[in-house]
Amino acid sequence: MRLSQSFIPTMKEIPSEAQIPSHQLMLRAGMIRKLSSGVYEFLPLGYMVLKKVEQIIREEMNAAGAQELLLPALHPKELWEETGRWEIYGEEMMKVIDRNKRQFGLGPTHEEVITDLVRKEVKSYRQLPVILYQFQTKFRDEIRPRFGIMRGREFIMKDCYSFDKDEAGLKINYQKMVQAYKNIFTRCGFDFRMVQADSGNIGGNLSHEFMVLANTGEEAIYYCDACQVTMKAKEPEGAAAETIEKQLCPSCQKEMKYSRVIEVGHTFNLGTKYSAKMNATYLDEKGESQPYIMGCYGIGVSRIVAAAIEQSHDANGIIWPKQISPYQAIVLPLDVTNEQVKNTAEDLYARLKGQGIEVLLDDRDERAGVKFKDADLIGIPVKVVVSTRGLAEGKIEIKLRQTGEVFKLSVAEALSKITELIQV
Repeated sequence: MRLSQSFIPTMKEIPSEAQIPSHQLMLRAGMIRKLSSGVYEFLPLGYMVLKKVEQIIREEMNAAGAQELLLPALHPKELWEETGRWEIYGEEMMKVIDRNKRQFGLGPTHEEVITDLVRKEVKSYRQLPVILYQFQTKFRDEIRPRFGIMRGREFIMKDCYSFDKDEAGLKINYQKMVQAYKNIFTRCGFDFRMVQADSGNIGGNLSHEFMVLANTGEEAIYYCDACQVTMKAKEPEGAAAETIEKQLCPSCQKEMKYSRVIEVGHTFNLGTKYSAKMNATYLDEKGESQPYIMGCYGIGVSRIVAAAIEQSHDANGIIWPKQISPYQAIVLPLDVTNEQVKNTAEDLYARLKGQGIEVLLDDRDERAGVKFKDADLIGIPVKVVVSTRGLAEGKIEIKLRQTGEVFKLSVAEALSKITELIQV
């Protein structure tokens, strides 16, 4: 893609409304724009990252045996009344009334809807297990939306639900999902930890949270890398809020590390919490009616994008993990009025595209400083600089956004080096 033809409205100044780095940088890099409180538009650059995250999740969900579908966001009141959650969810659920005076909720989560679907279609133990997932926009009327897309009133989530005939089957599928989540967050380039957690409004008797280590996280954990033991840290109050208490690992007795964290995924063992209340049953081997044993597995897709920035950025901008970067490389001709510079950059751009590399060409007639600043702000992993001075020496400069490592190579060597760096 040519930057001159791209809709990437970057900003020089830090917006006053933005408090944390991901919010600031997503606005400045032209990834999102605010429509109203807690509601954001994804611009092309941000949407590219979002779709890459979705694809990683999709591949791992499919590999774990889950099947993708799409459920409605508009939920009839009666369905939620079956579980008692129409009242329990309270004002956090956004509600609407249609022209026939019927009440609906905009789905904050989909346990009722998916259970209703499966109870209508799955009647026998022979049809189990079933694992279904979707990517869906969720709506929650947060009291205080903040931090950009980190905590909004409208957000994109991947939610997955498993239905088994017994606890043994659920245990197998729960572990499959846990492993899939580990694969997903590893592929997204995260430093993360898994911690046993409270099930909250979703319910169930076992749940785990997947936490990305980031200084701006709203929660905190202690973790031991030697034993892989992780536990939530209690938030100190008052004058003690600035003090981090030491915590010894319950397994090896070594001092544990402390970190702020951002939750990006959550798995729940629901048991029969929803199936029993909704009379969602199947016939077992003896022909007797039994409630499904359910699991629920959620990932905040849009939150992952923000969490990646919180974990990986510097004073100049975003540093994308290459797996979810909108582009893999950016070519910067520093003087597009110079025919040699322009033609060399165009040739590199065409060759990289020909090899299937996602590349952005900054073909704007702008000063070198502007191009460098925008490239660093956007955070693309490999920066390729074509300059008059460099070509006079027969060289092209390749710089890695993450490490700052620089390679000065001939034009002939540059193409293979860029390909190598992207594939590593």
